[in-house]
Amino acid sequence: MRRRQCIALLGSAPIWPLAARGQQSDSKRRLGPLLALTESDAQAREYVAAFVQALREHGWAEGNNVQINYRWAGIDADNIRHAARELVDLKPDVIVAQTALTLAPLQQLTSDIPIVFLQVIDPVGSGLVSSLARPGGNVTGVTLAEFPAVAKMLEVLKEVAPKVTRVAVIYNPVQAPQVGMWRAIEAAAPALSIRASAFGASNADEISKAVSGFAGEPGGGVVVLPNPITIANRALIISLMEQYRLPAVYQFSYFVREGGLVSYGADPITQYRQAASYVDQILKGAKPADLPVQLATKFQIAINLKTAKALSLTISRDFLLVADEVIE
Repeated sequence: MRRRQCIALLGSAPIWPLAARGQQSDSKRRLGPLLALTESDAQAREYVAAFVQALREHGWAEGNNVQINYRWAGIDADNIRHAARELVDLKPDVIVAQTALTLAPLQQLTSDIPIVFLQVIDPVGSGLVSSLARPGGNVTGVTLAEFPAVAKMLEVLKEVAPKVTRVAVIYNPVQAPQVGMWRAIEAAAPALSIRASAFGASNADEISKAVSGFAGEPGGGVVVLPNPITIANRALIISLMEQYRLPAVYQFSYFVREGGLVSYGADPITQYRQAASYVDQILKGAKPADLPVQLATKFQIAINLKTAKALSLTISRDFLLVADEVIE
């Protein structure tokens, strides 16, 4: 059951061009989203649908006054670099970068084309912008969460699975913000009587080895940090949690809809809509350097009661009342 709906779905217009559809007219503006996702991912399509709908609300309609050249690069670094080069060569009016994996190579290729990022954590600490208030250069966007909000994931896991005394934190070691997220969770763990251990994973095999190696002792739980690796391998992760009977917390609610136990984090749909607002402002003449990096404004909790029952967990009425989404 969903208590609050936040997604405005598209109408019947097509939204999935992968390349330019002929020569654009002088009046048509061009956007270049670079996504560390695959086009076959239904959740990714929902994200882009929300982005396009928000653009329409600002007066930008694909096929009318804007052309969108998507690049679905997935999580392979070579694919991302190649797609970034393609987009820069197209010289769009604005590039939209989803995650730091796509933003970093774009910044190496252009200092002129405006870039709006989203789903990026700690952009200042990662050296992607000068400051949140004055990002500088050609880049601005929407940050996914601050580190204290990430630590809240551990509190949520402990609330729904109070017998958890040790957690495995699955993160991507090649992304600097992921290390900061892990440190925030590590610092929060003692107050919850939890021992936290980090497991770096950059592919499916490493995820499987990490979980199987951790699962041998009682009292275990898992924190799955948000990154393109864990998102792309979410079906595997959810099945491993089921196999080893491990309660796990995720940042995005769609993990819970697909069988995960619980989630806490910023609503990504809202982020795509925020990014569309900045694209609109830039197309109307604003400079990225003058647009402060926006913080996440909406956080959600989702719980899957079927998964909780399979793990012999009893979810309190108080928790159910604060949850934004309850899957039964």
